[in-house]
Amino acid sequence: MKVTVCIGSSCHLKGSREVVESLQRLVGESGLDEKVELGGAFCMGNCQNGVSVKIGDEIFSVTPETVEKFFEENVKSRV
Repeated sequence: MKVTVCIGSSCHLKGSREVVESLQRLVGESGLDEKVELGGAFCMGNCQNGVSVKIGDEIFSVTPETVEKFFEENVKSRV
C-alpha cells in the first residue's frame, strides 16, 4: 500500500514533517515496513484542509494530533 504525504509549503506549515515522522514510527512499530510504502509529493490541491495524505485516489486531511487515529483507521486496517 502506498501512502503519500504532501510536503508542499502549506502542508509543511501545518505539520507535514511531524505527520511523516509519526507515520514512519507507526509503520515500523506495527511491523508493516514491507507492506506500507511512504512517499512524499508536492501540492495535492487540498491546501485549505491541512496536511494532505493520499491512499489510492482518496485524500485525507491529517494533523500531527490526529495521525495515530488516521493510521489505525485508514492504514493499519487496510493491510
